[in-house]
Amino acid sequence: MENLISLVNKIQRACTALGDHGEDSALPTLWDSLPAIAVVGGQSSGKSSVLESIVGKDFLPRGSGIVTRRPLVLQLIKIDEGSREYAEFLHLPRKRFTDFAAVRKEIADETDRETGLSKQISSVPIHLSIYSPNVVNLTLVDLPGLTKVAVEGQSDNIVQDIENMIRSFIEKPNCIILAISPANQDLATSDAIGISREVDPTGDRTLGVLTKIDLMDKGTDAVEILEGKSYRLKFPWVGVVNRSQADINKNVDMIAARRREREYFSTTPEYKHLAPRMGSEHLARVLSKHLETVIKSKIPGIQSLISKTVAELETELSLLGKPISANAGGKLYTVMEICRLFDGIYKEHLDGVRSGGDKIYNVFDNQLPAALKRLQFDKQLSMENIRKLITEADGYQPHLIAPEQGYRRLIESSIVSMRGPAEAAVDAVHIILKDLVRKAISETPELKQYPALRLEVTNAATESLERMREQSKKATLQLVDMECSYLTADFFRNLPQDVEKGGNPSHSIFDRYNDSYLRRIGTTVLAYVNMVCVSLRNSIPKSVVYCQVREAK
Repeated sequence: MENLISLVNKIQRACTALGDHGEDSALPTLWDSLPAIAVVGGQSSGKSSVLESIVGKDFLPRGSGIVTRRPLVLQLIKIDEGSREYAEFLHLPRKRFTDFAAVRKEIADETDRETGLSKQISSVPIHLSIYSPNVVNLTLVDLPGLTKVAVEGQSDNIVQDIENMIRSFIEKPNCIILAISPANQDLATSDAIGISREVDPTGDRTLGVLTKIDLMDKGTDAVEILEGKSYRLKFPWVGVVNRSQADINKNVDMIAARRREREYFSTTPEYKHLAPRMGSEHLARVLSKHLETVIKSKIPGIQSLISKTVAELETELSLLGKPISANAGGKLYTVMEICRLFDGIYKEHLDGVRSGGDKIYNVFDNQLPAALKRLQFDKQLSMENIRKLITEADGYQPHLIAPEQGYRRLIESSIVSMRGPAEAAVDAVHIILKDLVRKAISETPELKQYPALRLEVTNAATESLERMREQSKKATLQLVDMECSYLTADFFRNLPQDVEKGGNPSHSIFDRYNDSYLRRIGTTVLAYVNMVCVSLRNSIPKSVVYCQVREAK
């Protein structure tokens, strides 16, 4: 039976290599027909700790905000006792990782390679296989955590995008939902249970896991939930006790954590009768056994789909006609014609003939203005900050008429913060352009016949887009730097005299640094910074379009 999970693992890896991620694809999709366990939970629900407890290793990136931004297909393979543990990534064949800190870093790096620095999400999965004598044969899909708000650098619709991605996985009838909920929060507000109930109202495909049981308020317990009285699922709830943040900081190993987890359930009076079916080790065994059972029941359907797909592809292959000319000239002509067709389809996406290009306008019209607005320049120009920079700029000798150096420092410190939104806009457009490449390739029928050419076209387009992104980033950041390097003098010349001079120079130094005086300076600087912000809001899209979109066409 264990060979069934290994077989499904191989098919999943083949699907990813062929571009089948369970979404719209030009290829017949096998991904959707394969049973998989999707791990769903809100941020801070303990989802990462549960996965690491099952594996027995620290290997997942941690941090604030949305850390998991791509699906992670985690395949656990049990090997002989005494063998050394190691990990392999599908995108890095022939490279073994024995240092799991390096695995954590590679997950983060590979995520950034696909999404850039824009903190956006991607549905393209990362495949990680872990070989260890301390695991059960199991495949899990770790999905981004459900969240309520976007973090800095993300579009406002990131919350809905994450929910849509999770829903696209768990609404499939072959998906087993592992719903992670913290015990120290009301189960009625659980993000995982809420979305699971929508797609699986009967609970037939949902396995509930309750975390943070040891962190519940004194005098309360989770017995009714674990016994299925508060919220009943087809399968029994499993409670786990993960390592605390203090344990993680102290590098408490998993063996000690598992032993302490077993002791907690066996010695706590409320949970003694439930102890045999509690804990991360029991959870791993339950998941492996359940996955094997589901795979066995789905084998006839998978075989039927594969047979049908092979027949369809053979029919399509016969319709493609005879092979191309054997001479170099005929081959070159065919390659150029196929590339021309791909190029035409890609341009149609950008020009609006096909869908997708409108997302670029959304970056300029919504994401960039929202990111600039979140900078909140009025808060940066607090009275304390203005007083500090003005007095520091004066040095040992107070200014005579207007604090020009102080003005410059205040303005420059505000304008420099605009580099972040500018860079994020470049990365967001880059992701859209890469996505349009994938769409255009899948919509070019001629490329199906030549997988090698398809790969070359993909690599060439990706390399070109990377080069364009760097050029665009350099040009766009130069726009911000230009605003810092030379201020518009006419703006200050047109100010009313009393505002420009900032008061009577005959006043004492204490009068000239009073709140009223500093407030006028802050108002002037804020007006100038807002003017620059409006200017960059208009010029950044021009730079991005000129360096990226125009070049991509």
